[in-house]
Amino acid sequence: MRIHLLRFSCVLLTCALSGRAPGQSSVGMPGERWAAQWITDSGGPQRDEAVLHFRKTITLDHVPEHFSVHASADNQFIFDVNQQRVGSGPSRSDLAHWRYETFDIAPFLHQGNNILSATVWNFGTRSAIAQMSDRTAFLLHGVTEAERSADTNDSWDVEIERGIQALRPNVEGYYAAEPGERLQASLVDWAWKDDAVSRPQMWKKAVTLGRGALRGETDAPNNWQLVSDPLPAMEMKVVSAGRVVRVSGIEMPAGFPQKEVVVPAHAQAAILLDNSHLTTGYPELTVGGGAGSFVRLTYTEALVDDQGIKGNRNQIEGKHITGMMDEFVPDGSDVRVFMPLAWRTWRYLQLDVTTGDVPLRITGFRTWFSAFPFEERAHFDSDDPSLKPIWEISWRTARLDAHDTYMDTPYWERLQYAGDTRIQILLSYTVAGDDRLARQAIEAFNDSRIADGITQSRYPSSLVQIIPTFSLLWVGMVHDFWMYRNDSEFVRAQLPGVRTTLDWFLQRQRTDGLLTRIPWWPFVDWGKDFEDGMPPQDEDGRSSVMTLQFIEALRYAAEMETALGDRRQAATYQAAAARASQAVAQLCWSQKYGLLSDTPAQKHFSQHANILGIWLDVIPKERQKGVLKRILSASDEGFDAGGAVPPMTQATYYFRFYLARALEHAGMGDEYLRLLRPWHEMVSLGLTTWAENPEPTRSDSHAWSAHPNYDLLTIVAGVHPKTPGFATVAIEPHLGELKHVSAGLPHPKGLIETEYVVSAGNVAARISLPAGISGELTWKGNIFPLHAGSQRLTLPQGNP
Repeated sequence: MRIHLLRFSCVLLTCALSGRAPGQSSVGMPGERWAAQWITDSGGPQRDEAVLHFRKTITLDHVPEHFSVHASADNQFIFDVNQQRVGSGPSRSDLAHWRYETFDIAPFLHQGNNILSATVWNFGTRSAIAQMSDRTAFLLHGVTEAERSADTNDSWDVEIERGIQALRPNVEGYYAAEPGERLQASLVDWAWKDDAVSRPQMWKKAVTLGRGALRGETDAPNNWQLVSDPLPAMEMKVVSAGRVVRVSGIEMPAGFPQKEVVVPAHAQAAILLDNSHLTTGYPELTVGGGAGSFVRLTYTEALVDDQGIKGNRNQIEGKHITGMMDEFVPDGSDVRVFMPLAWRTWRYLQLDVTTGDVPLRITGFRTWFSAFPFEERAHFDSDDPSLKPIWEISWRTARLDAHDTYMDTPYWERLQYAGDTRIQILLSYTVAGDDRLARQAIEAFNDSRIADGITQSRYPSSLVQIIPTFSLLWVGMVHDFWMYRNDSEFVRAQLPGVRTTLDWFLQRQRTDGLLTRIPWWPFVDWGKDFEDGMPPQDEDGRSSVMTLQFIEALRYAAEMETALGDRRQAATYQAAAARASQAVAQLCWSQKYGLLSDTPAQKHFSQHANILGIWLDVIPKERQKGVLKRILSASDEGFDAGGAVPPMTQATYYFRFYLARALEHAGMGDEYLRLLRPWHEMVSLGLTTWAENPEPTRSDSHAWSAHPNYDLLTIVAGVHPKTPGFATVAIEPHLGELKHVSAGLPHPKGLIETEYVVSAGNVAARISLPAGISGELTWKGNIFPLHAGSQRLTLPQGNP
C-alpha cells in the first residue's frame, strides 16, 4: 500500500517492465472475452467513499520468463506482488473508454506461493472532478491461459481499510482536485499484504460484478468498456525535500530532513520547508513512537500575508501558510510511513506536530517527484541571460501540468481544458518531440461531444461543462497535430467530430455572416471587461471575437477536408468562412479608431478581436502593423498608438499566445521579446511556474501561461512546419536586439538545429535538418532553400 509501507524500491524497474505502449487506445480482438471478474466488497459502499485491499495467493512450480496481466480499477489502484510495488493506474478516462494497464510481473515472482495484492480507492463525492466513476471495484486479467490463475474472481479476498478517510480541502476559491487524506495508524492493518501476519478476521471473500468487458463487446455485463492504456507510466523519482526555512516549538538540529528530529512530549512544533520551486509528487514522512500525537501536512503554492496577498514568493517574513492538508495520527510503533494515495502540489510544505505523553521521532522525510515522463529535447540559448529563466520556468510549468492528462493547474483543478491543452500540446511537440499525451487529449475531447454536436470544455470530467468556443479550439488542436505529425489516419478519425462541431456553429451563423447569440458559457479570456470571460454580444449575438474563432476553425477544417476528407465539405467551410470574414470587416470595423470593435454596435473594443482579425487576415495586410501598434499602446509595451485609442479589454497571459501569432503574422516578429515584460515581472516576484493571471492570482502554475518556449522556438529561432506532417520546414528567425541565438527543435526524424550570430554587416546562420527533410529559410523577404544536413548561410542586415 503506497500510503504506509512501500519505499518504491523498484519504481524504475517497474517503468521498464510496464507493458504500456504508445499509440491509440485499442479495443479487444473480435471474439475475445475475458474470464476475469470485476470484484468488490460485499458489505462496503460501492458508490461512496471506500478504500479496499484485495489479495490472492498463487502457487508456481517454476518462475516463468514472462507473466503478463491486465489491471484496472475504479477509481484508482496500486498493484503489488510479494509486497513489492508493480504499478498503478488506471489513467483517467470515461466509462466508455475505461483504461487498463499491462504489467509483466515475472521479475517479482518466485517458486512456490506468491501474493498478489492491490489497494483500490474511491473517494466518492469528494473525488476530483476529473475522476469519472461507476462504483468501487478491481480487475486483474491474465493475458494468456498460463496467467489465468491470477484472474480476479471470488477466489480473491477483500478487506475494508478503515484507517484512511478523505478530508475536505480547507481552501478558498474553486477547488476541483483530490481531497486531503487522514490516516489513523491504529486502525490500519499494516501487514495486510502478508496473509501469514495480517489479521484474518478482517478479510472475507470478494464478490463479483460481472466479467471485464472490452469496448465493442455484445451486451457487456457492466459499464466499464475496457481499452488498453496507450500512455507510459508516470515518472517517479526521489528528489530533494527542500530546506527548513522556519521552525517554532522545538530546537531544530542541523541536517533535517536527512537527520532525525525529536518533538518532545506535550509540545507543539511547526517546521516550514521551502522546496525552492513548485513541484508535484508524493511526500513521504517516516516517524517513530509518538502515541497520541497528531501530524498535519499543509501544502501551498505560496505563502500569504494577513491580507491574503502572495507578493514575492521567495519572502517568508510576515507570511503564513494556508492550503490543502493531509493528517496523520501515529500509533506509537517504531516505524510508520505516511504517503498520500494521490500526488500533491507545493512549493512550501509545513509539518505541524502536536504530541501527547510520548515524544515523536521524525526519522525521514523525502519527496517522490511525479509527472508525465516528458524529456526536454529542445534547447534555446541567447546572449540575453534574462531569457534563461523564462525558458526554464515555462518548461517546469508545462511539466507539472501534465500527468495522465494535461491539466490547467496541478494544485487547484487538474482538469484538461481545451483552451489550455491546445497550447500545452504545441509545447509537447516542440520542446519534448512527444505526441503521446496529445493523442490522448485529442481523442478525449472527441469522445466528450454531447448529442448537440459540440465537445465539452474539459474532459474527462464528472461534471459537464460546455464552452462552445473551446470546441472551436479543439478543431485547431486537430489541425496542429496534422501539421506536426505524419499520421493521416489519426486525423481522419477526428474529422466526423470536426464536422458535427462545425455543423452546430453553421446552424448559428446568421444571414449577415456573423454568429447569433451563443448559449452556455462562450468563454474567451479572463479580460477584466469581459463578464465571466465572455466578450460582449449584442442582443442578437454578433460577437466579432467569437465569429473570428469560428473563421479559424472553418479554415482549418477546410484544409483538412481538402487533403483527407470531403472536398464538398471543404467548399462549404470556405464559403462560410468568407461570409463571416466579410461580415466582421464590414460591420465591426471602426473608421473612427481604425480598429475592430467587439460587436457591430461598436461600443466595446478589445485586443482580442484585433489580434484574431490580424492573424486571420480579416484586417487587410496594409493595416495590420498600425492596428497592432494601437492595441499594444494600451499595454505599456512602449508602442506608439499613432492616434486616439478607445478603452479596450487587454489580453491576459493566456490570450497573449494569440497576440504572438498576430505579431509574427503581421511581420513584426522582431518586436516579440517586448511582449515578455509580464513574464519578466513574474520572475522578479519569485514565481517558479507561471501564474494564471497577474496579481492577485489564484493559481501560481497555469499551463496556458507557458507558451514563451513555443514562441522562442517558432518566432525567435523561427522554426515551423511548412507542410502537413512536418514534411518540410519553414524557418524565419526574428532576432530583435539579440546578437546570438542557438536553438534546437525536435522533429519526428531528428533535431532541427539553428544558430544565428549577428555582426556589423550580416547574420551568420547555421541550419541543420534531419535526413530526408528539406525546406526554406526566409530572411527580410529573401528566400533561401534548405537541404537535409548542415548548411551555413550569410544573411544580409537591413532591408531587402
